[in-house]
Amino acid sequence: MAKKAAKAGKAKKATGDLIISKSRTKACAKINVSGDFYGALDETVRGLIACAEKRAQSNGRKTLRPQDL
Repeated sequence: MAKKAAKAGKAKKATGDLIISKSRTKACAKINVSGDFYGALDETVRGLIACAEKRAQSNGRKTLRPQDL
């Protein structure tokens, strides 16, 4: 049992807490995707979300809308 838990921990650490799906990203790309691309994509998406949140809040809203991007 301990070995399974250790493997599960390693797998989760390798991917981190990505908000994007590696398999869907790879399916969308027409060329190969490097392993470090996912982290960069995740960072970019998180930045877009943060900017969208600021815009929504500055407009007095608590809901993100497409125009916030």
